[in-house]
Amino acid sequence: MSPTVAVVAHRKKNLGAGLDRLRVLIAEEGVSELRWYEVSKSRKAPKKVRRALERGADLVFVWGGDGMVQRCADEMADSGVPMAVLPAGTANLFAANLGIPADLDEAVRIGFHGRREKLDLGVLNGEHFAVMAGAGFEADMIADADGQAKKRLGKLSYVRAAVRHVGGPLVPMKIKIDGTLWFDGRASCLLLGNVSRIAGGVAAFDDARPDDGWLEVGVSTAKGPVQWARVIGRMALGRSDGSPFVRVTRARKVSARFGIPLTYELDGGEREPTTRIKAKAAAGALVVCLPPADGNGGDAPTG
Repeated sequence: MSPTVAVVAHRKKNLGAGLDRLRVLIAEEGVSELRWYEVSKSRKAPKKVRRALERGADLVFVWGGDGMVQRCADEMADSGVPMAVLPAGTANLFAANLGIPADLDEAVRIGFHGRREKLDLGVLNGEHFAVMAGAGFEADMIADADGQAKKRLGKLSYVRAAVRHVGGPLVPMKIKIDGTLWFDGRASCLLLGNVSRIAGGVAAFDDARPDDGWLEVGVSTAKGPVQWARVIGRMALGRSDGSPFVRVTRARKVSARFGIPLTYELDGGEREPTTRIKAKAAAGALVVCLPPADGNGGDAPTG
């Protein structure tokens, strides 16, 4: 019996020959029931995912970037229904970390015939994320890389935004790791990671894996272009935890208080400023369709 398949697609995102080609590829798999949902903004996706699950979807293809994946993962967490990622966004960090190529035919093949694995998600202020979340410099940078700039410049939009924010102030932060005070001082950025690599293949968290049940935690005290250049250079050439302006650890639970309200972000989507965050690891919360174990699977589990 063929599975009931759902597609939740951000219609403004592009991959390969487009959504018409996706319909053909799914039809070629002999699918008897296809639920098709398109949205114009990623924040409209959860309602469609919820409807797909209520109507008995056995497999959900998500067409879009990291923001779209995050919104859908938040709704699909703990459902047991596999997500197949079709990386049609700007950065596609979740797919890249898992070895899912920006190739429509191959991504669809992985969705139908790849292995299914339970992967971790993070939860920040009650909302799941798949790649990274953060507050401070990093979140301000992402918020500044607006949609039009991303369409025009792609990944360079983040670089341009970063240049504008490296001179920002250090903010008082108190950060607890699993209930114990870990950092009490002034910092420019708090970052939480579920996977290791960010844009350009740079490893923000060298040892992060999406199946280890932990959240990676980093705080940076870098200020100004010179110190930030040293941090980024260390991340590109070696281990980020060797920088004098970075502290890195891992945790099951994280709580933080900020001296002023800070914008925070989840997988590239900014949220309203806050003075407090609570986060935790959600081990094995999302079933994901992955490439074969003998392929180049990034940070994907190989067991």
